[in-house]
Amino acid sequence: MLKHHTLVAWQRADDLFIEIHRLTRVSLPREERYELSSQLRRAAYSVPANIVEGYARQFRKEKFHFLSIASASLAEVGYGLHAAWRLGYLSPAQYDALELQVRQVAAPLNGLLDRYRSGEPVEGVSSK
Repeated sequence: MLKHHTLVAWQRADDLFIEIHRLTRVSLPREERYELSSQLRRAAYSVPANIVEGYARQFRKEKFHFLSIASASLAEVGYGLHAAWRLGYLSPAQYDALELQVRQVAAPLNGLLDRYRSGEPVEGVSSK
C-alpha cells in the first residue's frame, strides 16, 4: 500500500474528487462544461493529487508546500460549490452535503499542516 493511502485527508479528498466529477457531469448545465464544471474538477483533482505529490517528497519543506497547495485548492472547491449554488445549479441539500465533505477533508488536512508548521516530528520525514 502506498503511504498516502493511509491518510484520512487523502481518502476523503479522493472521495470528494469523485463526487465533484460526477456532480459536474450531471447537475451543471452544458454551457458550464468549459467554465465552472472544468474549474471545479481541476480544483477537486488538485487536492488529492497534491497530497500524493507531497508525500512522495523527501523533505519537510517540500511536503508542507504541496499540502499547502492542496489546502488552497480545497478552498477553491469550496468557492466553486458556493458559486454553483448561488447560480441555482445545486439545491440547498446538495450544497450542504458537499460543503460538509469539504469540511471533512479540511479537518485532517489542516491537522497535517499544523504538524509540519509546528515542527512536530513526522515519521519518515527529513528536517530539511
